[in-house]
Amino acid sequence: MDFTKGENRFYKEKNGQLLAEVTYVPDPEQNLAAIDHTFVDPSLRGQGIAEQLVDRVVEEMKKEDKKVKAVCPYVVDLFARKPDKYQDINSDE
Repeated sequence: MDFTKGENRFYKEKNGQLLAEVTYVPDPEQNLAAIDHTFVDPSLRGQGIAEQLVDRVVEEMKKEDKKVKAVCPYVVDLFARKPDKYQDINSDE
């Protein structure tokens, strides 16, 4: 799925309705971004969209040579379930 990049977020809208979103807070002092929120509309859940959103942030932070801190409970769980996938970007590793 393609997502729109906004200020400290990636999201998907259709007809003005928010369908999916991930937000993050940059922390320049620690050279990282904290993912603090994910949302997927109930009609799209179970399709891996939340992970795709997280991966967009991860991709962006890799370009900027930054780490990611998992703050959102979904992201904390995702990083714990797939440590090999996120070990190089996870600020807690």
